[in-house]
Amino acid sequence: MEPSVAPILTLCGFAASNYYNKVKLALLEKGVAFEEELVYPSGNEELLQASPMGKVPFVRTGAGVLSESQAIVEYLEDVFPDPPMYPAGTYARGKCREFIHLVELYLELPARRLYPAAFFGGAASDETKRDVASMLARGAKALARLSRFESFACGNALTYADCAAVVHFPLVSGATKLIYGEDLLAGVVGLRTYLQRMSERSHVVSVNRDRKAGMDAFIAYRAERAALAATRST
Repeated sequence: MEPSVAPILTLCGFAASNYYNKVKLALLEKGVAFEEELVYPSGNEELLQASPMGKVPFVRTGAGVLSESQAIVEYLEDVFPDPPMYPAGTYARGKCREFIHLVELYLELPARRLYPAAFFGGAASDETKRDVASMLARGAKALARLSRFESFACGNALTYADCAAVVHFPLVSGATKLIYGEDLLAGVVGLRTYLQRMSERSHVVSVNRDRKAGMDAFIAYRAERAALAATRST
């Protein structure tokens, strides 16, 4: 789908962020015209004016600035209703939102405690590893009750649930493989095949390509900041 000529949005953040990519994938799938602005999280006052928690992503719109990925995709659905990316029917839309909340609160959020050790040379205590493994086991069982991943995450058409799933699940799986030596989502029926199928969509390919480049840039950025902090402390 070609981008529409609707008012341009600016998506702010960095391509290694899964929440940034959740919004980016939604924009691409809806065909909304947008620009990208590189922004890393910080406590900088200028950033806090745009994103009160100093996080990314946020979007600059003609009406103002909006942060938090779920708030952003809800805004997109209101402003750019075609093509719809929630199912028809209030109950089905509610189930789609339920799926997103489950993935982000009970899988991605606990797994995030492992990311420093898994991806950035940090460490995770044994207690952290036990706590996260327990939470992920419970979350994975709940996930299996919500979806069999036979087609898309929630029904027979792509929705915002898929935008969340394809950016969060590989990160959770990758972190757990590195920390525990096994993918703690491997037991979710249909998930692996679903992710492979989704990875072949053109917009997912594009997002993943940019994510890899963005991760290299983010690692270099972290190293530069660490070196600067070390210099200031001497």
